[in-house]
Amino acid sequence: MEIRTRTEQRKKSRPLRQLIRLWLFSMVSKLVVTAILLGYVYQLGAPSLSVPETTVIYSADGEVIGEQHEGQNRHWIPLEEMGDNILLATVAIEDRKFYDHHGFDMLRIARAAMTNVTAGSKLQGASTITQQYARNLYLTHDKTWVRKLNEAMYALRLEMHYTKEEILEGYLNTIYYGHGAYGIEAAANFYFGKPASELSVAEAAMLAGIPKGPGLYSPHNNPTQASGRQAIVLKAMLDTESITQAEYARASGEVVKPEAFSDFQGKRTAPYFQDAVQTFLEEELEMDAAAIHSSGLEIHTTLDQEQQRLAEDWIEKEMAGPYDLQVAFVAMDPRTGYVKAMVGGRDYQESSFNRATQARRQAGSTMKPLLYYAALEEGFRPNTQFKIEATDFVYDYGRKTYSPKNFNDRYAEDNVTMMQALAVSDNIYAMKTHFLLGFDTLVNTVKRFGIESPVSPVPSLALGAADVSVIEMTNAYSPFANGGYGVKPTLVTRVVDRNGNELYRAENEPSRVIDPAYAFLMTDMMHGMFEMGLNDPRSGTAVTGRSLIHLLNRPIAGKSGSTTHDSWMIGYTPQLLTGVWIGNDKQLSNLPSSNEWGLYSKRIWAQFMREALEDELILPFEQPPNVVGVDINPLNGKLATDACPIQRTSYFLQGTEPTEYCTDHKEGREPGKKAAEPDEEPSSFIDRFFKWFD
Repeated sequence: MEIRTRTEQRKKSRPLRQLIRLWLFSMVSKLVVTAILLGYVYQLGAPSLSVPETTVIYSADGEVIGEQHEGQNRHWIPLEEMGDNILLATVAIEDRKFYDHHGFDMLRIARAAMTNVTAGSKLQGASTITQQYARNLYLTHDKTWVRKLNEAMYALRLEMHYTKEEILEGYLNTIYYGHGAYGIEAAANFYFGKPASELSVAEAAMLAGIPKGPGLYSPHNNPTQASGRQAIVLKAMLDTESITQAEYARASGEVVKPEAFSDFQGKRTAPYFQDAVQTFLEEELEMDAAAIHSSGLEIHTTLDQEQQRLAEDWIEKEMAGPYDLQVAFVAMDPRTGYVKAMVGGRDYQESSFNRATQARRQAGSTMKPLLYYAALEEGFRPNTQFKIEATDFVYDYGRKTYSPKNFNDRYAEDNVTMMQALAVSDNIYAMKTHFLLGFDTLVNTVKRFGIESPVSPVPSLALGAADVSVIEMTNAYSPFANGGYGVKPTLVTRVVDRNGNELYRAENEPSRVIDPAYAFLMTDMMHGMFEMGLNDPRSGTAVTGRSLIHLLNRPIAGKSGSTTHDSWMIGYTPQLLTGVWIGNDKQLSNLPSSNEWGLYSKRIWAQFMREALEDELILPFEQPPNVVGVDINPLNGKLATDACPIQRTSYFLQGTEPTEYCTDHKEGREPGKKAAEPDEEPSSFIDRFFKWFD
């Protein structure tokens, strides 16, 4: 009987033991599966936290002039720069147990599951901050179980490999706040015009409430709903003891006023300049275009916003005429090559083609200073004379003839000095110089001045028959302005990545490319275009800058140039060099000649230079020690006497200054007429050669 009882008891306890075994097996299996799963997830490694970030472009003084982003305006900042208010508000409303769970809040999930099953909807409303961050980084926002499973996997990986602080930082830098603003820094700037670190409790609460429904809770779109959501966030902060009762009362009573609404398209100050910056980054630094837009770079540029504004204003004022013309403008510091202002057309919205950097147009007489510099190196002097008359130039062993003409077919029919020929832009003088030096001399000189566009050794090169860009032709004058040094046009000074690492720094060490003494002589001669004393009474030709003289108030030098379809003006002081081109894109034959609209380029240049330098020191051009100045009669290049009605202090390489005094004005002789007494015998071979050539 006792044996039967024990047997019966064993039979009764067998199901219980089987249940216990089954439970133990199930638990062990779950632990094994969990361990395998966790091991698998862990071996997947840390998921990338890389997200698109807004690239910001800065002017020379550190102001933002542009932003680039691929539809997501985002500025990544570290957690410590966000301020406590937004951290507390976000955790209170989004995930109160954020610092306690390991990526999932099982109680929230169970509660949300029961609610959704009852309502017959898909799982929603249970995601932790970690899960939301995973979804923002790697997944879509579809409300499906497959997406939730993937979300859980990514959330586990995030929790395994990153700290809570890193996860919260990433979340706040990626969450969407509406109107194109991704991340708290972009949102704080957009809604309140301040960095996240300066948000008040009330402002932080309003922003923390937006991600639940960016369209619904935007204070711009729905201020009433936004205020209601803000109140919920503040109550959550009070309940979690993130703020005190007094802070809650103050924040609840604070009137929050968002900034005036504006979509996140980024500023477009100097759009042609910004396009040139983009081209530099892609072509010179070989950066990927998409990466530039979305890598959160800081691009520091050379742009001077005030000079840019002046350039745009004067272009608009001076080009109000009836002609279908375009403009290109470049202002730079000739000492460094830093581009201070750039305009590539009259209207960027109509045409983004940058005529300052991309177009190639004939240089006209702006080429002459380079020619005359080469002549100085070959022994010419500022007072070297040629007879100016209509001339047919024969070349190519007598097989070809070139017959240039002066403006309005005016010729002095007498000797003219180089300085006067430059001031009135005489073509015959330039051509005689070009033929005497040899065509290759100018070709080689052009390259020394930094012009990379191809030029040909032909007669017309002396008159600017070469297609060059406005920026390279303008920069070619830098050695004249800075005492002989070649510089490279520079738009970008530094590029910094999102972590503060410097990716690029401009290193524009000037190198001497021309003789500083001859550079000074050329500058002195180029001042002549603004001196009425260099008008030529024999031909009735005036200096080319006569209409600008009243606008200039400091030592300045320059040269204008024109073709049928182009008008140029390039000029400089020691600290500012500016080039302006006006013309028609298609070079239409029915457009009036540049004689009709040629003053546009000169007036834009002069007005800009005057105002841009208004508060700057009036600096003289530095005179080299081997250069001397003497008073001469500019019409014949001889030393002036008291009888000379026109005198000019002109500069020469020491030892080459004139020694013969002017005798043209004795006994009432007119300027330019020969004295009765014979001229002195030329003192050097080059002078005798020029006399023979005349």
